[in-house]
Amino acid sequence: MRYAQGGGLTDAGRAARGRVRVQAVERFEGGQKNREIAAALRVSERSVERRRRQWRERGEAGVLSKGSPGRPRLSDAQIARLERELERGPLAHGWADQRWALARIKTLIGRLFHVSYTVEGTWLLLKRHGWSWQQPARRAIERDDAAVEGMEEGDLAAGKSTAAACDGWIVFEDEAGQSMTPPRARSWGRKGATPLVRVRGRGSGRVSMAGLTCCKPGKRSRMFHSVREYRGRKGEPKGIGWRDLRDLLVRAHIQLGGPIVLVWDNLRMHLVPPMREFIADHADWLTVFQRPSYTPDSNPQEGIWSLVKRDIGNLAAADLGQITQAVKRKPKMVRYRPEVINGRLAGTGLALDA
Repeated sequence: MRYAQGGGLTDAGRAARGRVRVQAVERFEGGQKNREIAAALRVSERSVERRRRQWRERGEAGVLSKGSPGRPRLSDAQIARLERELERGPLAHGWADQRWALARIKTLIGRLFHVSYTVEGTWLLLKRHGWSWQQPARRAIERDDAAVEGMEEGDLAAGKSTAAACDGWIVFEDEAGQSMTPPRARSWGRKGATPLVRVRGRGSGRVSMAGLTCCKPGKRSRMFHSVREYRGRKGEPKGIGWRDLRDLLVRAHIQLGGPIVLVWDNLRMHLVPPMREFIADHADWLTVFQRPSYTPDSNPQEGIWSLVKRDIGNLAAADLGQITQAVKRKPKMVRYRPEVINGRLAGTGLALDA
């Protein structure tokens, strides 16, 4: 029998089931035995016996289908409204944690339309309209979506025009860090037993990273990065500073051999007076555009760092040096694979070929 995505029968499946019932009635009237009918119709003897009992009690009407149980409980307009409310998220409807569970959606349907659904019926309704159980992506509450849209349509367009006018590169910058505790990565395990990953509880320090994703139409995409260790020693910088960013930009400018249109966020380190003076002193080859806050999905360098973190998932490092070595390995590999950089750029939805 053919089933639809939501778990119910398709039209072809309903038609096939109807033909089986009609043939069963004809064979009942012909006096055939249950075993013969089950073999001929490819159903179980128990099913044939149940149909025969219905035929004895209520005749042909008891066996044949009664048709559709009725109209859908929610109209197309109500379904469209329900989908809009689900897209707003649980937070907009009073729940603190943002998980759409079936029981919550059932409650929401009752609030909106005063219609009672079971949990199973809610599941079928969602599956029927293309919803599924997924692991969500994260986005900061403080994010200003209007500013992001304006940046993509306005500032980035201006940056592309500036880069085209000066025959320069568009460069996306971002920082990241990693401590001794590795990111958790999914792993296979026995059902009912959560896999246990053992990591070292001792040790301190942190590895800080800064990277530049460089793109230009008609040229091979490039990436530059800088890594700094912090072991807690007296007078040691705790992470990437403005001088490291300055040196990284100068190195990129020399190796790219052209002007740079830099796109980065408003991190405090980007706005300190020495950095502003550096930008002003090198306005002949450096132009800066600020991205709105909390917009990691619009920065391809964020995607590079996610690859780095994925590569060291569940790593039980013996010391900070092992973390540093692992962190350095992945960016070096990416530098020789421009298709990976292009993939990260495409993932942001920002096209630079126009």
